[in-house]
Amino acid sequence: MTVAFEVLTAEGPVASGQAEFMVVPGREGDFGILTGHSAVLTELRPGELKLVVDGVSDYYFVAGGFVQVLPDKVVVLADTAERADLIDAEKATEARDRARAVMESLTGSAAAAAVVERESARLRVHELRRHHHARHHGASLPVGGMGSGKPPEDE
Repeated sequence: MTVAFEVLTAEGPVASGQAEFMVVPGREGDFGILTGHSAVLTELRPGELKLVVDGVSDYYFVAGGFVQVLPDKVVVLADTAERADLIDAEKATEARDRARAVMESLTGSAAAAAVVERESARLRVHELRRHHHARHHGASLPVGGMGSGKPPEDE
């Protein structure tokens, strides 16, 4: 059985269709959604949205907004939604580093802390999916780059 889903931003629809399973980054933690899930309305936190469609997992970075879960439909209203394989890691790293510098110079800057949290989550989604793709498709990872160079534990 599947549940209808839509992922929307102010710029327009990002994804829609029928999913067998979804994992959403809620404010209180990640939660899975199957057909017939109890009704929920919760805030999104920056993180990874996983959609399983026709047995294939698809991943997005989402930040800001809300998710509404109904027994037969899920609507993700995000400030930002970006396919994991389209994340520009260099730009995300630069934005995170700039925000860290601002945070260090302005003790207690909530806005800078929010940017650091957002860009760090964006980079985690990128790295997890890059390593996952390499493991499952036999590609080798480049030397150096982000993180330790070791693949993360299974998701």
